Parts: sequence; structure tokens; C-alpha cells
Amino acid sequence: MGNRLSKIYTRTGDDGTTGLGDGSRVRKDSPRVVAYGTVDELNSALGIVLACELDSQVRELLTQIQHDLFDLGGELCIPGMASVHDADVERLEHALDGLNADLPPLKEFILPGGGMAAAHCHLARTICRRAEREVVTLALTESIRPQPAHYLNRLSDLLFVVARVLARASGHGEVLWHHERRKRPT
Repeated sequence: MGNRLSKIYTRTGDDGTTGLGDGSRVRKDSPRVVAYGTVDELNSALGIVLACELDSQVRELLTQIQHDLFDLGGELCIPGMASVHDADVERLEHALDGLNADLPPLKEFILPGGGMAAAHCHLARTICRRAEREVVTLALTESIRPQPAHYLNRLSDLLFVVARVLARASGHGEVLWHHERRKRPT
């Protein structure tokens, strides 16, 4: 593979448009660009999680997910492209089931926290939820396959479970929400 980007700036986006992977140009705030931009943001957030000390199994899982997200972003950037498939969603489900099997059942809501890696994973989870919402919005105006939304939905669940695993592994533990701790007006 040769050099893909020989020049980083092109000035073609100075007018508020950007090029899609099929060569067409759209506004930078179009639902398609917003959706794949948020997938890119999610991928960057996972990079921060991966910069933390992690178990090798979690590291491998998150690295594979980064590759999937790059593919998913490509699918959103190139209308009509299919990069994320049902088997990718099933792989997330399998990982989710495996990691969740060793966790105690939840009896309370969990607050984001539980150590640096877990907190970053919670942030990635919320970005994932936003990406999913933006893909749903895109589907209102353009034809896209259901797999990207399915993948993001399952991934947000998986990131919640990974955050639980990371919180417990760090020794910080999960931060449970307690309704009675809320300040009451006097």
C-alpha cells in the first residue's frame, strides 16, 4: 500500500464541506459526517482506555473493537458500503457474556468512576451511545444498513461491563449510586 496522505491539508473544506469516501461532497454538519465523526471520537476515547494498564484479554478486545470502529466509520463515510456484519455484533455479545459471567449481579446503579481506566471506559460508553443516536438520526434521512446501529448498541453494553471489570481489577471498585445521599432542599 502506498502513501495515502501525502499532503495533510487540502483547503477543500474551507467552504464548510467535506468529501465522503465515494467522492461526493456534503456539509460538515450533515448527519452522515456527524455520525462517522462521533464514531471516530469513540475510537479515540478507546485509545485513552488502551493507554491505561489493562489485562491482556481486555486490551486485545478493545484493540479489535478499534479496528471494527474504523471499519464502521468507513461504512458511514461511503454510502452503500458494508463493513460491519451480524457476526461482528455476535462477537461483541459473546465477549459481553464472557466478561459479565464473573461479575456479581447489579443491585444498584453505578456511577462513572472506579479508577482511571474504568472512568475512561464509562466516557467511551457515553460517546458510543451518542454515536448510536446519531446513526439512528442518519437512518431517518438516508438509507443505511441496521448493523452499524446494532453494533453500537451492543458495544455500549459491552463497554459498561468492561468498565465494571476494570473498576474491580484496579482495586477501586464500582461506585454505587445511593438515592439517599442526594441533598434534599431545606
